[in-house]
Amino acid sequence: QVQLVESGGGSVQAGDSLRLSCTCSGYTFNIYAMGWFRQAPGKEREFVAGISWNSGSADYADSVKGRFTISRDNAKNTVYLQMNSLKPDDTAAYFCGKYYTSNQYGAIEYWGQGTQVTVSS
Repeated sequence: QVQLVESGGGSVQAGDSLRLSCTCSGYTFNIYAMGWFRQAPGKEREFVAGISWNSGSADYADSVKGRFTISRDNAKNTVYLQMNSLKPDDTAAYFCGKYYTSNQYGAIEYWGQGTQVTVSS
């Protein structure tokens, strides 16, 4: 079955960095786009970053541009989110998702279980 397993979350201070990982199995990883999303308490899940099947294109939410970088290693079936200059507003549960298509647009077919990121000031 399809599995997406996130790791790398934690509690950090403002200005620190974290790298999230999402290792995938149960499907052909290297032909589908992947994305990172986050959900803060009492808020809706929101898009953070997405990357195409071959890393040819990536998109970011305005709130993270210049601070976060999404990447993928198709040999390891893993997508990453490098988060620098973290702010308290980045505090949320972070989820990776598999898109239905090879480009990072449209709906998510599968979700991971999430990893918590807490940033204190």
